[in-house]
Amino acid sequence: MEVGIILLAAGSSSRMGQSKQLMKVKGVSLLVHSISVAVESGMHPVVVVLGANEQSHRKALEELTVHIAINHRWENGMGSSLKAGLKYLLKHAPKIEAAVVMACDQPMVTEDHLKSMKAIYTGSDKRIVASQYSGTIGIPALFDKTLFSEILALPDDHGAKKIIQQHPNDTKAIDFPAGSIDLDTPNDYRNFGG
Repeated sequence: MEVGIILLAAGSSSRMGQSKQLMKVKGVSLLVHSISVAVESGMHPVVVVLGANEQSHRKALEELTVHIAINHRWENGMGSSLKAGLKYLLKHAPKIEAAVVMACDQPMVTEDHLKSMKAIYTGSDKRIVASQYSGTIGIPALFDKTLFSEILALPDDHGAKKIIQQHPNDTKAIDFPAGSIDLDTPNDYRNFGG
């Protein structure tokens, strides 16, 4: 079963005050770390959505074999990046069965977590497998292709969570407590410890 990954990395990191995509975690940039996790999951293609600071982020990816989708409307919100990534994925992998949506600012996501999501999806009749943490359900999340049209119809300022909320009975939640760790501010980064 062909499952692709859309990695959202187009934001300007306004709350961080610098490009968080290029900040170091575990010895590499957050962007490279997230891509490595996505690639190690064995799912493909991996589509990285870039927007703000595109040139410096693209430079950081020169050694990696991933697809790059550019969202020229990244300022409109996460939904615009999600749609840009999905359109690219559908164009380059039209037989795709499902797609995992992840963001590059969740440093605790592992390839094993992504593999578990795919295994649960292939072994159930649920169209969404989402991560559950801190009393909410969100990304990383896997979406069946039957939901792609709904994703493409999202407002630019809404992310994948809106689709999850609209299909509670069609969603399988997988516990992922570390999913609550995302690096948005300098304080988040200090607390995480790089």
